[in-house]
Amino acid sequence: MGEQVGAGVTAVRTVGVPVTDQDRAVEFYVGTLGLEERLDAPVEQLGGRWIEVAPPGATTTTALILAAPGTAAGVETGIRLSTADAMSLQGAGGARGRRGRAVAMGGRPADVRPS
Repeated sequence: MGEQVGAGVTAVRTVGVPVTDQDRAVEFYVGTLGLEERLDAPVEQLGGRWIEVAPPGATTTTALILAAPGTAAGVETGIRLSTADAMSLQGAGGARGRRGRAVAMGGRPADVRPS
């Protein structure tokens, strides 16, 4: 193992998700899933905007980054979002024309995965 320098990593601040349409991604994450839009700023180097969304009160955000040419978008990210009522959330998404998979296990809160 390498030598630790200073205090080391103390938190995960932002996880990036490549998307092909940032406005549509915001509509899904904010309008359907109910996350807050924390930041939306133009970033010329990325060819789009830097957009961060997060559940209310969360410290970790999800950045909806415009996918670079050759970068896969709309793929399994491994990110899991939790809700106490996945079926209602899935129904709301379907009513807005969005697809998603709600995974509930033994009555516990479920993960919602865009598909």
